[in-house]
Amino acid sequence: MKELLDIMARLRDPQKGCPWDREQTFETIAPYTIEEAYEVAETIANGDLDELRLELGDLLFQVVFYAQMAKEQGAFEFQDVVNGICDKMIRRHPHVFDEVVFDSAEDQHHAWEQMKREERKSKQMHGVLDDVAHALPGLMRAQKLQKRAAKVGFDWDHHHHVVAKVHEELDEIEQAEGDADALAEECGDLLFACVNLARHHKVDAEEALRRANRKFENRFRYIEQRLQDLKQEFQDTDLDSLEALWQEAKQAEKARSGTSTDTASSEQRS
Repeated sequence: MKELLDIMARLRDPQKGCPWDREQTFETIAPYTIEEAYEVAETIANGDLDELRLELGDLLFQVVFYAQMAKEQGAFEFQDVVNGICDKMIRRHPHVFDEVVFDSAEDQHHAWEQMKREERKSKQMHGVLDDVAHALPGLMRAQKLQKRAAKVGFDWDHHHHVVAKVHEELDEIEQAEGDADALAEECGDLLFACVNLARHHKVDAEEALRRANRKFENRFRYIEQRLQDLKQEFQDTDLDSLEALWQEAKQAEKARSGTSTDTASSEQRS
């Protein structure tokens, strides 16, 4: 760890450092941090542990970068970051690091949430939604907002009500056709309702969409390859033929996995 901190300090050295590293700020590095976090998630999805080791190093380097810049400003150092997370984990796990005993996992969860509420109050955050980060991806933030609201009782009591809400939003999209602003708003409402439905079924909406993206990409690439084998171009192939290739891609996918894929009669392909 000391070697990594020394490397970072050298990169930021005003005289002998790297020009690119020297000119970076918290704001310019933030997008790279988000990118590195997604690359970690992708290697986990791919099951590539050796690549995961490398990506975790890239993510750790982001933390070191922020700590060095903060040190230069006299705000905090890397050790302060470590101390902070150590203190938080020990404080939030009294049943592990102290002699507190919970009768059930539910009791432990309630205690965890109470500690988080107290921490928010100490930061002058009194609203239920105050610390849900705005920089989160849209689906992830929607799910966190919904979960936070549900903890204080603002939630549907059954997923059937959420299904009805999804249908209601679909109807409103049809009614909004021709009005670009209204249509955009209604599409957002539909996405929010779909995230709510996923949450009620204990599905991570962000991960579900990533999986759907990967599935679409694999099937589309299959079609591209088949068209290349047939010496055909997309623009010269009619929709019925493309649909047939899409179904062929699904069957090939099913054969590879040995399990059934989706059973929906139709699905979005754009």
